[in-house]
Amino acid sequence: MIPIAAGDGFSGWHALNDTVMGGRSQGACHIGPTGLVFEGTLIAEGGGFISCRSPLFSPPLDLSSCSGLELELVGDGRRFKLALACADGLGGLTNLIPGGLRWVVEFGTANSGMTLVRIPFADLTASVRAKPVGLPVRFDASRITRLQLLHSRFADDGGLNAGFRAGPIHLELHAIRGYP
Repeated sequence: MIPIAAGDGFSGWHALNDTVMGGRSQGACHIGPTGLVFEGTLIAEGGGFISCRSPLFSPPLDLSSCSGLELELVGDGRRFKLALACADGLGGLTNLIPGGLRWVVEFGTANSGMTLVRIPFADLTASVRAKPVGLPVRFDASRITRLQLLHSRFADDGGLNAGFRAGPIHLELHAIRGYP
């Protein structure tokens, strides 16, 4: 296992909400006794997402020895998306895409208590603003520049997220690790 963040190792993580596109959802994150705590209120109209994301990793994380990521979290039965940004090796051309290219996967959480989720890198799909894309780029686990956890009304296939719930939200992210 390669530890990425746990406990107070989530320092520098911050919220990015639908207000960047005219929405009205509000969310904020802070370090709690068990890790990252993300709380807020989701409003579906005009946007419909809240998220917390890591600072930029410089140099990029090299998880090429890993098969995927393992997350320990308390998510109250909601469906979330994990999004990863990567340096593209194409002179930054994917950064010119409005909204940026992200590698995403959707996952569920237990209704109560801790959920341990393993996300194989092979399950990640290229996406721009919650819409799958067919660009000729491949995920590169040796060049991860940012991690982001979202609760959105949109699923990773661009359709509606059946696990989306407007209203108050409370998420606790206890740890993120790369697994072999």
